[in-house]
Amino acid sequence: MSNIRITKQFSFETGHALYGYDGKCRNVHGHSYKLSVTVIGTPISDSENVKFGMVIDFGDLKKIVKDEIVDVFDHATVFNKNTPHVELAKELSDRGHNVLLVDYQPTSEMMVIDFAEKIQKHLPQNIKLFSLKLQETDSSFAEWYASDNTN
Repeated sequence: MSNIRITKQFSFETGHALYGYDGKCRNVHGHSYKLSVTVIGTPISDSENVKFGMVIDFGDLKKIVKDEIVDVFDHATVFNKNTPHVELAKELSDRGHNVLLVDYQPTSEMMVIDFAEKIQKHLPQNIKLFSLKLQETDSSFAEWYASDNTN
């Protein structure tokens, strides 16, 4: 049977700041992110299976991405914990803001790498993550492809 790619799209609002950057993005600001998650696999061929004909139930993929990414990053402000932004993060957190401290500069490029690792851990063994596309604006996005990241 053929391998099929399926894609589910998500959106969330996230703030961030790029410490040490030489442009406007060094300031705290936010984006309306759009995340496209594409997986690849063979549709289930067992006609007795309730998910017959599906690569993966869109609802199952949605749960993975919501639990690992959307519900975590939506309406949060992300800072690299290895910068002086931790002081700002503590102040915001103390005032009741949702703050995420990550081990990387929170660019779209680094976020999409983080997202790929998180999603891959939860996919069924017969389903592979094919690609991710993270749009931070209508004209700017980062893409991750499994084929670019094989050892």
